[in-house]
Amino acid sequence: MIVINNMGSGSPARGRRHWRKGLQWGVLLGLMVLIYGSHAPLIALTKVDGQVPFSSSSCVVLIELTKLLVSLASLLMAGDLSTQPASVALVAPYAVPALLYAFNNNLVVLMQAYMDPSSYQVLSNLKIASTAVLYSFCLGKRQRPTQWLALGILMGAGVVHSYSSLDLEDQAGAEAKASPRLHITAWGLVLVSLYCVVSGLAAVYTERVLKSQCVPLSLQNLYLYVFGVAINGVSYVSSRGSEQGFLEGFSGTVWAIVAGQAANGLLMSVVLKHGSGITRLFVISCSMLVNALLSWVILGLRLHPLFLLPVFMVGLAAYLYYK
Repeated sequence: MIVINNMGSGSPARGRRHWRKGLQWGVLLGLMVLIYGSHAPLIALTKVDGQVPFSSSSCVVLIELTKLLVSLASLLMAGDLSTQPASVALVAPYAVPALLYAFNNNLVVLMQAYMDPSSYQVLSNLKIASTAVLYSFCLGKRQRPTQWLALGILMGAGVVHSYSSLDLEDQAGAEAKASPRLHITAWGLVLVSLYCVVSGLAAVYTERVLKSQCVPLSLQNLYLYVFGVAINGVSYVSSRGSEQGFLEGFSGTVWAIVAGQAANGLLMSVVLKHGSGITRLFVISCSMLVNALLSWVILGLRLHPLFLLPVFMVGLAAYLYYK
């Protein structure tokens, strides 16, 4: 009787906990989808005469600084900062992901000059395949046959979209200029391939570091973003070839990008600490829908009819991977 009663009273509590945890993950992942989906259109929205008017380096420095300040504030409010020992062996590993993320953050802005926002969003899903391969080799996380099939379908989606968006014919007519359409250059394909490999490597390494150390996540973020601010600060100083000011060209849209990417970085740490990098990457694939919608509404982007095929393929890949 006692055992049955305890099970009966405990089961609803466990159910509520599972429901609450599922809701929290749903809100977190949904927010990440929205942020990822809006990033490229927001960058495109800031362009003046086809050029980004602000320094991408200063933007990245501000993103890293915001994440650092939020992590520090979280530690101070929790009272964990003074109770945690620091050593070179504990802190040094965070320099590697900081370097990789700094490289990729600047690469994201650079890629916008060689492709439209929707092309970037679709092709960036190829990082799922590169991350899965690195997971298998570096972390020993083997994939099931259906998961490899899902990754193959996802890579096929990128190929289909790339083919449909390549400008193989001269589009000098007035009609072509009047309405922007999907496009990507050969240099854009090279950059997005490099971006996917570095992104996968950074995710795998960061997840391993975050899960291998039994310290508060806010403290781990603090170590990571200290290096992030330092590395990106050096990058900004070394790349100053003009008299453009640190905040020159900043608008409300740019500040929204800073806030969104800072929040996204902090949310990403939660996913890597308590979930996996693969989950984060599938969030990015789902954000393609948000990206396409915003590109159509805000930028007036004319989507190619074949664009619906890779959208379907990405959805099928996600289903097969997690079923």
